[in-house]
Amino acid sequence: MIVTFCGHAHFHEAQEDEQKIIAFLEGKVGDQPADIYLGGYGGFDGFAYRCCKKYKETHPKVALVFVTPYLTVGYQKNHMDEWRTRYDSIIYPEIEGKPKRFAITYRNKYMVEKADFVVVYITHDWGGAYTAYKHAKRKGKKIFNLADFEKQDL
Repeated sequence: MIVTFCGHAHFHEAQEDEQKIIAFLEGKVGDQPADIYLGGYGGFDGFAYRCCKKYKETHPKVALVFVTPYLTVGYQKNHMDEWRTRYDSIIYPEIEGKPKRFAITYRNKYMVEKADFVVVYITHDWGGAYTAYKHAKRKGKKIFNLADFEKQDL
């Protein structure tokens, strides 16, 4: 099973948000083996990482996977050591031929396509997170929107 996260960079968590994510993971993943694909950029990504790391503490079959949008020497030099200490593994989707300015968009598309569940934080209809959300809808993915907890596509 693969669960992925994407949301707006400007995310301000409410007190109950962590509980909602943990409850979602408990209900959908439980004690099953699962890879959790994370992006590592922006407010929502940092929040998702913290929640998933906490969940992993009591669910050892869960692996935290960083899906990197870049594979340049400079990027590796400046960031990869940090990612290696935080994540169980690192994946680079085959997007070398894509323009670097769209790397995150293509990475997000890859994450959505591989996922069984897509956890999002979407509050407005523009930006990269919204584009990933629309792609998940088109692909018929099971979506959990933290911003609209009562209305889900599960």
